[in-house]
Amino acid sequence: DFDNVTFAYASRPNVSALRDFTLHVKPGETVALVGPSGAGKTTIFNLLLRFYDPTSGRVRVDGVDVASADLEQLRHRISLVPQDVAIFADSVLENIRYGSPQASEEDVHKAAVAAQADGFIRALPEGYRTRLGERGVTLSGGQRQRLAVARAILKNAPILLLDEATSALDAENERAVQQALEVVMRDRTTLVIAHRLATVQKADRILVMEEGRVVESGTHAELVNKGGLYGRLAALQFGKEAAE
Repeated sequence: DFDNVTFAYASRPNVSALRDFTLHVKPGETVALVGPSGAGKTTIFNLLLRFYDPTSGRVRVDGVDVASADLEQLRHRISLVPQDVAIFADSVLENIRYGSPQASEEDVHKAAVAAQADGFIRALPEGYRTRLGERGVTLSGGQRQRLAVARAILKNAPILLLDEATSALDAENERAVQQALEVVMRDRTTLVIAHRLATVQKADRILVMEEGRVVESGTHAELVNKGGLYGRLAALQFGKEAAE
C-alpha cells in the first residue's frame, strides 16, 4: 500500500518525484508502471525497499508501515530483478546462490532450469563451477538477466520487483527472459517497470505515470481504447494497427 505518498530527493528538494501517490496492490496481482523517464516509477521501488522514507504519507507491506518494520525482514520478502545485474567474480553456482546463501546445489540447479539458464551454464567450460569475470563480462546480456531471474526464483520471496528487466536485450533474448519471468511471477505479487509495452500487456493492471502522479489506469486493451498517453505510446511502439 502507498497511501498519499509524496517524496522529493535531497538533491532536488523542490521537485516532487511522487505527489500524493496512492496504490493498493492485492496479493498475487501484477501491476505494471509505465511512463516517461522521471515519472516516479523507480522512486516507488526505492521507497518500497526503504532506501528512502516518504516526505509525507505511508508505505505498507502486509499492513505494516515499512518505516517501523525490521529492514532485514522487509527486504527478505522482496526479490528484485534489476536492469543492470550485479555479477560477482565467483562461480556461476555462487552467483545464483546469492539469492539464497543457504540453498543446496540441487536447489540452485532447479532455479536455473526454471530461469532457462541451465542450458548455457552447462555449456560453459566448467559448468556451474565456471568462474565469471568481474561484472559478468564473459556473459551476454540475456545470460546475465537469466542468472538474475534464477536468483529471484531461488530466493522465493512473495513480492517481486522487475526494473526494466528486458530493456537491454535483443528480441530473441527478450523472449527467453520473458518466459523465465513468467515462471517466477506465478503466485507472487509483482510490480513491473517497463518502457517496452510488449512486456506488460498481460499485467492485471497498468498504471501510466507522469510527473509523479498516476494519469491513467487499466488493462492494456482498456488503455489503448482510451487513446490517452498509453495509447500514444502503444501506437509508437507497435504501430497503430498492432496497438489496436
